[in-house]
Amino acid sequence: MCEGTDESIPTRSRLLSRRKQWDDQDSWREFFNTYWRLIYRTAIKAGLSDAEAQDVVQETVIRVADKMRDFSYDREVDSFKGWLLYMTRKHIALQYRKRQRERGGDGHHPEVMALDDAIEQLPDPARADLEAAWDEEWERNLLDAAVGRGKQQVNPKQFQMLNFYVLKEWAMGEVAKALSVSIAQVYLAKHRISSLVKKELSHLKVDLI
Repeated sequence: MCEGTDESIPTRSRLLSRRKQWDDQDSWREFFNTYWRLIYRTAIKAGLSDAEAQDVVQETVIRVADKMRDFSYDREVDSFKGWLLYMTRKHIALQYRKRQRERGGDGHHPEVMALDDAIEQLPDPARADLEAAWDEEWERNLLDAAVGRGKQQVNPKQFQMLNFYVLKEWAMGEVAKALSVSIAQVYLAKHRISSLVKKELSHLKVDLI
């Protein structure tokens, strides 16, 4: 599967403007690391296989690269979130069409046409389901970003305490024993990092477009 960082941050106007600099490889790497999980998870929820979802990631990102030069950002008018969903949905539909052709069909199976209709903004239950999945994954991406930012501000051992205690749901005593620290240290690490994550989450929500 694709390799990326833990910082799945939503795009802000700064990142969008850098997207248009074709020679800025670091910007495009940041973009890919930011969004591949969001696109991949949505494709999986739409019923695609792992390999198909990976193709959707690659094709969507390539297409976004082609289109980004003409993308005009206006917070009052445009929604990058909605545009990226449109591009992702389009390539999900193309994967369904490819699947049908490989099974000997002509690529116009009703399953495919429903998604094609969604691309054209026609009323269709599949579109609503996909948008719900996208919204859920967008929020998940946002939380991942906040956790990643919080992780950068503490030492690895402190984050390990939070990981064991909160994410893996170990008992506080188990965490203390495993990491050779006191229960008080575990509690303080959890409190500090949780506060940092909440702060970063708040900042990211302000920056969402």
